[in-house]
Formats: sequence, C-alpha cells, structure tokens
Amino acid sequence: MLIYVHGFNSSGRSAKAGQLHDWMASHAPDQRFLSPDLPHRPAEALALLDNVIAGASGEQVKLVGSSLGGFYATVLSERLGVKSALINPAVRPHRLLEAALGPQRFWHSDQTYEFTRQHLAELAAVEPTDLQHPERLFLLVETGDEVLDYRDAVAYYSGCRQKVVEGGNHSFQSFAAMIPDILAF
Repeated sequence: MLIYVHGFNSSGRSAKAGQLHDWMASHAPDQRFLSPDLPHRPAEALALLDNVIAGASGEQVKLVGSSLGGFYATVLSERLGVKSALINPAVRPHRLLEAALGPQRFWHSDQTYEFTRQHLAELAAVEPTDLQHPERLFLLVETGDEVLDYRDAVAYYSGCRQKVVEGGNHSFQSFAAMIPDILAF
C-alpha cells in the first residue's frame, strides 16, 4: 500500500496526490493507493495515519510525505518501521509554523480553523531527536524551494538516501519524473 501524506493546509486532492494516483493506476493497478485528508491537529493527523497503517492487513506500506507530510512520514517511519519518501519536508515544524499562528483555511475547501500554540506543542512532542533508522528514509528536495530552506533538510537527513535537484520550488516541480525512483526505494 502506498499512502500520500499531504502538507500544511493541503488535502488528499493535491496535485502530487493526483500524479501518484494516476501513475499507480497505470503502472501498479494491483497496489492500493490512499491519500487521506488529514485533520489540522497534528496528534489527530498522526492517529489517523497510525490507524490506516494498522489496517494494512500485512501489506507492505510505504509513505510519500510532502512538506509537513514529510515530517509526519518521518515520525511514522521511526515509530512503525515503514519506508518513506520525503518531498521538501518540513524540519522542526513547531518552529517553522510559529509564523502561521492564527486563522487558517484549507487550500482545497472553504474549511477554516485557528492554528494555535497547542498545534505547535503537538508537533514538538513527536519530533524525533535523532533519526534511528535513516535507511528507511529517502529525501528529495529542490534547491529553489521558496518556503523551506532545502539545506536544513539535507543536514537533518544527512544519513539518509538523498536526491537534491537544482532549481524547482516548494511544490517540487520534478515530482512526476521522480515517481519511479520513489516507488523503487
């Protein structure tokens, strides 16, 4: 089973989720693909993903996490032993998202919520201090990411397999071309 884990204020209907869905339908139609809409609360998002993985019924599970979803995928890889591809992942999101405190709206709906210090505390509470299993993680970053400094991810994931692509942006423009490498990992 392949699970796409979306980023902050995104949804399971993001562009990368759609690209993965289409690729899987064409190249691996017998493999399950899920892209759930995650709750805005980090503890609830991780609980939902824990439950989805627990329900895999012996299937091999792989995660593809983007931005904040890359952080969630890292946490789950360390906790549950699943492999994860991390697309421009958020490093230390409890610090990065401090500037986002206040009203928020999901990009793919009209749903709004208040992003609070409790959200930041939930993120800080689950952050791995050291990566115990870097062999489970595949980092993919583009140097032109305008939201996150790719060098933070390269340093944090230094023991992991890495693919650093020159240029691009936070949406990871080279995603479609990287799908075969991501799935082969």
